[in-house]
Amino acid sequence: MGTGKSTVLRMLEKLGAKAIDADLLVHLVMAKGTTVYEEVVETFGEGILGPKEEIDRKRLAALVFSDEEALKRLEAIIHPVVESLIWEIAEEAEEEVVAIEAIKLLEASSKRGWDALWVVTCRPEEQRERLRAQGLSEEEIERRLKAQGPISEKIKAADVIIDNSGSREETWEQVKREWDKI
Repeated sequence: MGTGKSTVLRMLEKLGAKAIDADLLVHLVMAKGTTVYEEVVETFGEGILGPKEEIDRKRLAALVFSDEEALKRLEAIIHPVVESLIWEIAEEAEEEVVAIEAIKLLEASSKRGWDALWVVTCRPEEQRERLRAQGLSEEEIERRLKAQGPISEKIKAADVIIDNSGSREETWEQVKREWDKI
């Protein structure tokens, strides 16, 4: 979160990859009227709903990022559905390369069906600044980063590491260099 995964995904898309953003899929599966919506509301209560009875993601985030068990319950509801959609989209893709932005989902995945795991990093102070710019408080940043686990573990599992601490051009050069190896 806040390291530039979306930036790298867009770069890969420009290079010709099919881009899949799991967060967008989460929005779709949690839309009012879906079974996921019903299960999330049943599990966490109507207090997570906004004025139009849509799930208010800020309210839900405040709840689950302050309670590890609540986060696990939410992930158990959402992840299987989103993971299934990701693999369905990937299988139907006409592009030769499929890039998936879904760190939490893929950490929880029981199947490693991808060829390479890319991890996007940046300096911790830069990551926090980006999250502040998104309107998150220090407390929210701490809770969310803690829920994602240490970046060091992700780096250990990575096949490719993109350091997004520098300029866009520097990030682009790294992405292009790794793309050319595919």
